[in-house]
Amino acid sequence: MKFYFKAKNAAGKEIDGEREANDRLALAHELRTEGLTPIVVKPIKGSKWWQISFGSGRVAIKEKIVFAGNLSAMISAGLSLARALSVIERQSSSKTFRQVIASLSTKIREGQSFSAALAAYPKVFPPVFTAMVSAGEESGKLPQALDTVSDQMMKSYDLRRKVRGAMIYPIIIIIAIIAIGALMMIFLVPNLVSIFQELDTELPLTTRIVIWVSNFLSQHTLTFLLVVLLSVVGLTTFFRTAKGKRTSSWLVVHLPLISPIAKEFNSATSMRTLASLVASGVGMVTALNITEKVVQNDYYKTVLTAASAGVEKGQPLSTVFRENEFLYPPLVGELVEVGEETGKLSEMLVKGATFYEDEVNQATKNLSTIIEPLLMVVIGFAVGFFAVSMIGPIYSLSEAL
Repeated sequence: MKFYFKAKNAAGKEIDGEREANDRLALAHELRTEGLTPIVVKPIKGSKWWQISFGSGRVAIKEKIVFAGNLSAMISAGLSLARALSVIERQSSSKTFRQVIASLSTKIREGQSFSAALAAYPKVFPPVFTAMVSAGEESGKLPQALDTVSDQMMKSYDLRRKVRGAMIYPIIIIIAIIAIGALMMIFLVPNLVSIFQELDTELPLTTRIVIWVSNFLSQHTLTFLLVVLLSVVGLTTFFRTAKGKRTSSWLVVHLPLISPIAKEFNSATSMRTLASLVASGVGMVTALNITEKVVQNDYYKTVLTAASAGVEKGQPLSTVFRENEFLYPPLVGELVEVGEETGKLSEMLVKGATFYEDEVNQATKNLSTIIEPLLMVVIGFAVGFFAVSMIGPIYSLSEAL
C-alpha cells in the first residue's frame, strides 16, 4: 500500500514523499530507522477517472533531462553531489521537482547512496534512471552515467514527440470536421428544411438522411453531447485496464499505416535502452527487466520478459528476437547476434537504435505526406455529400419553378 508522509530530519528540516509499506506503523518505523521523525503518515487513495491531473504533481521529461545533464557537468567540474543538487534545486522552475531535489539532497547528506535516494521516487525517476546511476556509483563513473541517462532520455523523448506529432495532426482535423458537421446539422440544416417543407416535394434519399440526422441532433442536443462525453470517458477508462491496454497494443501492431512505425519505434526504444544499460555495466537480466518496463506495448513487454527468462537459462539474447520477427525486424536479431559474437553488444545495439530512429523520423514525415491528401479527400467527400444532399435539391426545384 502506498502512503504519503511528512517528517523532520535531525536538522529540523521537513521533508515529504511517497512510499510503499504494509501499514502506517511499518512506514513510521522505517522512517525512524533513517533518523527521521514522522509528522504525517496517511494512505494515498487510488486515483479515479474523474481525478484527472494535468501536470499537477508531475515532473516534465525535459526537467529530468536537464537535471541529469547539469548534474553530470557539475560533478565533473568538482562539485560534491549534495552541493550540485542544491544548485539545481534553486534553478528548477517546477515546485514539485524542487521538493524532490531537496529531499534527495537531504538523503545524500544523511549518508544514503544517490541511487537509493532516487529509488524513493519511482514516479519521478524511472527504473532505467536509477539502475544506470547505481551502475555509475559502483564503477566510479557517476558523471558518465548521468550523461548517458540524459542522452538516452533525450533520444526517447524526441522519438516519442515525432510519433505523437504525426498522430495528433489528423486526429485534430477529424475532430474539427465532426464538430463543424454537427454545428451545421443543428443550426444550418433546419433553415433549409423549412424551404423543402414549403415546396412540399419528394426529396432524395441522401437529403432525407441528412434531415433525419439534423432533427435528431436538434431535438436531442444534450443527449448527443452526453453520449459523446460518456463514450470518451468509457473508452479512456477501458484503455487503462489490462484488457484495454492489450487491445490497444494489438491495434497498434496490426493497423496498416501504424504497424510499421510501431515496430521501428519499439525496436529503437528497446535497443537504445538496452545499449545504455549494458554500456553502464548493468547485468543483462536486470537490463531486460528494466527495458520491459520502458516499452509501452504489451506484446513487446511479453517478448522482453521471455528474453530475460531465456538469458537466465543461458540462452543467447538473439534467439528471442529471431523467434519474434513479426514484432522485431530481422535486423534486430542479426545485430544482437553479431554483438554477442564479437563482444560488442552495446555498440551493435546503438547502431540498430540509431538506424531505426532515423527510419521512424522518415516514416513520420512520409505519414504526414500521405495523410494530408487523404484528409483532403475525406473533407471533399463530406462537403460534396452535403452539397448534393441539401443544395442540389434546391437548385433542382428552382429550375423546375
